[in-house]
Amino acid sequence: MQLPESSRWQFTPDLNICRVLNGMWQVSGAHGAIEPKQAIAAMFDYMDAGFTTWDLADHYGPAEDFIGEFRRQAIATRGKEALSNLQAFTKWVPRPAKMTRRIVEQNINRSLTRMGVESLDLLQFHWWEYRDKNYIDALTYLAELQQEGKIKHLALTNFDTERLKIILEAGIKIVSNQVQFSLVDRRPLMKMIPFCQEHNIQLLAYGTLCGGLLSEKYLEQPEPRGTALNTASLRKYKNMVDAWGGWSLFQELLSVLKQIAVKHDVGMANVAVRYILGQPTVAGAIVGTRLGVSTHIKNNARVFTLNLDADDLDRIESVGERSQNLLQLIGDCGDEYRH
Repeated sequence: MQLPESSRWQFTPDLNICRVLNGMWQVSGAHGAIEPKQAIAAMFDYMDAGFTTWDLADHYGPAEDFIGEFRRQAIATRGKEALSNLQAFTKWVPRPAKMTRRIVEQNINRSLTRMGVESLDLLQFHWWEYRDKNYIDALTYLAELQQEGKIKHLALTNFDTERLKIILEAGIKIVSNQVQFSLVDRRPLMKMIPFCQEHNIQLLAYGTLCGGLLSEKYLEQPEPRGTALNTASLRKYKNMVDAWGGWSLFQELLSVLKQIAVKHDVGMANVAVRYILGQPTVAGAIVGTRLGVSTHIKNNARVFTLNLDADDLDRIESVGERSQNLLQLIGDCGDEYRH
């Protein structure tokens, strides 16, 4: 299976990525057991299909180790050139505290070792507590490590617009910010995207399928509660749906998505992802992979043959207009993690 040219995005001069990134949060342990051998085999399936870009973090269980093992196996069986089109974007998520050059370098070295690379393609930095200003020190040291070649590009995850501005004013070059962005959570459109357009920063969107809620599985279904919300993702995004407008408005959204999906002969998830990929400054959407458990390679590929027309967008908009203003309720991007 070959993905069309539209599946690629020139993210930086040296990184050409797949616009649907393989999300590795699902191997962190909060989504059930993952069998390493089967997981690595599935990673080859994704790469061979054209899904070459991985999103992971230092704290996603064995995610960085999986990348390292995948790279070793790929080199052993296919030669080093097989990795020329592989991108692995990790994150560093420290506990807020005083940051020294030694602490920062030790953590980056650990990721380099686990992933089996000499330089990280993209290091996405997260900080839990804005009142602790040590994040500027951490980023300053990360920028030094970038100068020394240990990091190719520096990025953020779940930073709000105000802090993004402070970071840029401190002279730190950021290529992207990873934020929650979906048909339910459209907060990035309000502050983040206008700022990113002005400063040439790209967005990587996660939560685009609301943990699977934006799919046929939940259409015309009673509201899931308790044990029915059996993954960390489902619990998290069900709370987001509740804040956004509740289950009955969500059913209206699903119904519209279904009609659009039928019209274009795709799945509802494809419509949800395509909508986000069509927004300004969005380089890619991260879709979670249950490695070795289930694959959605063929389904995900249909995103790239789908074009939403003005009527589709109007119908989606007409539901969104009746939802709550999540920026007022929750705050800007990432604020849900800091209350």
